[in-house]
Amino acid sequence: MSSVHSLLALAAQVDPTDNPVADFSKTPVWLSLVKALLLFVFLLLNTLIVIWFERRVIGRMQQRPGPNRTGPFGLLQTLADGVKLALKEDLTPKNADKFVFILAPAFFGAMAFVSFAIIPLGPMVSMFGHQTPLQLTDLPVAVLLVLAVAGVGAYGVVLAGWSSGSTYPLLGGLRSSAQIISYEIAMGLSLVAVFMFSGSMSTSQIVAAQKDRWFILPCIVSFVIYVITMVGETNRLPFDLAEGEGELTGGFHTEYSSLKFAMFFLAEYVNMFTVSALATTVFLGGWQAPPGIASINDGMFNHGYWGLLWFFLKLWSFMFFFVWLRGALPRTRYDQFMHFGWKFLIPVTIVWVVAVAFIQAANEGWLGDNTLSLGGRSYYTSLLVIIGLLVVGVLAATWIWDGRQAAKAEAREPEVPDEIDPFAGGYPVPPLPGQRLVEPGTAPATRNQEVLRG
Repeated sequence: MSSVHSLLALAAQVDPTDNPVADFSKTPVWLSLVKALLLFVFLLLNTLIVIWFERRVIGRMQQRPGPNRTGPFGLLQTLADGVKLALKEDLTPKNADKFVFILAPAFFGAMAFVSFAIIPLGPMVSMFGHQTPLQLTDLPVAVLLVLAVAGVGAYGVVLAGWSSGSTYPLLGGLRSSAQIISYEIAMGLSLVAVFMFSGSMSTSQIVAAQKDRWFILPCIVSFVIYVITMVGETNRLPFDLAEGEGELTGGFHTEYSSLKFAMFFLAEYVNMFTVSALATTVFLGGWQAPPGIASINDGMFNHGYWGLLWFFLKLWSFMFFFVWLRGALPRTRYDQFMHFGWKFLIPVTIVWVVAVAFIQAANEGWLGDNTLSLGGRSYYTSLLVIIGLLVVGVLAATWIWDGRQAAKAEAREPEVPDEIDPFAGGYPVPPLPGQRLVEPGTAPATRNQEVLRG
């Protein structure tokens, strides 16, 4: 019972309503509109750049130049492709639900932009003569807003697949919805440890809590799990199973063309920026400078627009990670990916969150004497890292053992015979590779054989 009480006390301490958020009291409405416009332009320009960047980097990885004709270094190639895509014929399938067919890409694209509104890009700055945070807005439960918007965005994929009136988009929509929902669970649980350390779900307060130490160190397990889930959440290689060309010919947006397809394409890359920005905010100190640089000249590099530079560098390190994954790893199998999520990632996050809760409670003296604080903060962080690695090791061993048991069970299945009777089941069945038909007269004729012979 004492452990239950400690967890309840910890939950009470993390109540987000007790933590102040960024101060927007001196920000007029027109300045908020300007910041929203600048944020929209920022995402559009970064999308154009990252598409060019992706093609160039993967080209180098595959020993080819990539786009290098349109504009200097091929920088205008993405813009040219966007204009070409917009001028293509806009087709709507005959059996499609036209209203939902048009609504789905607009809905999916809008949800991609909403999440970035709560990301702090920098500290308080002077903008047009007003002191305002480099952030559009903030909430006591801002991180939960990102997860909620990501969940609502799944409706765009489902509606796109269903409204197309075609088989492959429907299968792609079902795949994508199951994948997004599954990996949102692990993603949400991976952030619980961050809430415990920061005592808030506000993005500005989470960044402020990392002034002395980034959360990637004590929450290394949460960070690794989040990085895996953010790739699955955005349907990016090697987890782009909802768009698998080999079996779904494009997935949920197979029937889309022109600007409707461009909306899905744009939303995918904006979602990459959103999950990368959230990872930067909750694990890498947000807009704050690295520890060594932050201590120079009394933290001069943590003031003003310097924060935008550090945030931009951290954000693009994740974008390079996305590109590197696409160029280096093959696509996984859908059932393996779903098993990995449900049987490994979710159990790891649950065990990790419980372990962090107990260690946090013990460090605060709720479970007895302050035995864990004897070694100081460094001992506390090291203990969390060691326990996290042990938890991951034990669950990984369990998952591997489960896979081997399944392989042994599959190996015990009856072998396919070398000879088959093609009419044994009532219908002519061709032999599998390596099989041969039973010679005439060596097996009793079935009623169907007699009918066919008659």
